[in-house]
Amino acid sequence: MWRLWKMVLLFWVVGGCLFWETGFAQKRKPPPTRRFDGPGAPKFERLDGRPGVNPSVSSNGNFLIGPDYLPASERRQIQGVPQGKVQQFTMDSKDGRLFNPGIARKVFGTVDPNNPKTLIVETHPMDYRRQITVYIPSQYVPGTAAPLMVVHDGPKGRPNMALPRILDNLIAQKRIPAIITIMIANGGGDAQGHQRGKEYDTMSGLFAEYIEAEVFPLVEKNCEVRLTKDPDGRATMGSSSGGSAALIMAWYRTDLYRRVLTTSGTFVNQQWPFEPKTPDGAWGFHNKLIPQTPKKPLRIFLAVGDRDNFNPNVMRDGMHDWVQANHRMAQVLQAKGYPYQYLFCLNSGHGVGNAKAQFLPHALEWVWHGYGDQQQP
Repeated sequence: MWRLWKMVLLFWVVGGCLFWETGFAQKRKPPPTRRFDGPGAPKFERLDGRPGVNPSVSSNGNFLIGPDYLPASERRQIQGVPQGKVQQFTMDSKDGRLFNPGIARKVFGTVDPNNPKTLIVETHPMDYRRQITVYIPSQYVPGTAAPLMVVHDGPKGRPNMALPRILDNLIAQKRIPAIITIMIANGGGDAQGHQRGKEYDTMSGLFAEYIEAEVFPLVEKNCEVRLTKDPDGRATMGSSSGGSAALIMAWYRTDLYRRVLTTSGTFVNQQWPFEPKTPDGAWGFHNKLIPQTPKKPLRIFLAVGDRDNFNPNVMRDGMHDWVQANHRMAQVLQAKGYPYQYLFCLNSGHGVGNAKAQFLPHALEWVWHGYGDQQQP
């Protein structure tokens, strides 16, 4: 009898492992590699095969880089370069107004049988704490109104000093102005039904208004700085849904932001809950909004990997291919005459981490190109 039970147990364990391998592994199958000259791709200027080479900071258009990358020298702390300071503080959702309380979900949700463009998601209220990390360049003159950059998905613990070091070097070299950089942690979770998704994927100016009304006053108070009101002196930056949030903020509040830096931008249908005015979520940027709206005073940087996300969830609405979405963004921006630069990164996945280590200083310089005379005090 014991021998029989051991056989049953062994069968259950082996069968379970096979189920895990064949079931879950298939669900998490890595995205396919998309060719730079595949269907729907724009025409690229080829810089591939030249590690460390980025496009000119004065050029617009589409560029192919990789498949090998060299980390930028600006990432290192360089002797003699003035170092800015980094300060942190936290915000409690219970003290706020626009996002009090937050939301969260236990399960991903199911496709709405009456509308395949959205999900049915059960959520519950959630309190949360948000960390704010502020970089202040050494060149900042107290009492003056400084240009600024908002960075989404800021650290939730100790700061990563890679970005501050890049900023130190670029500012010292007078390649960008002396910007105060506000790195804002998200409210938690991801995508539909979570606070991060509500903040980043909602097609409205609400998150920009939250930052203006609730985050910036605390930055100015706690860090003893002043932030410019000039929209040309304000940039937004983010990756994935943080990238779509960067564009959403500038698109809906052009009076507040005019410079946008995105990597692996989630320009797909991820808005929740469903909004009839923007039924395609951020996919609507390249589907309707940009083509059908008079050109706005925006300067936009895009980058995506050739192995970026592709249909990572249960929705099969034809609007969940990150590569296709960014290709389409580049095409509509070009057709509309926007100043933009688009990097298609070979041998790179979602977040383009290996490529970003090379091009981020260049991207920052490109985004700020043309701001004033960029002379430091």
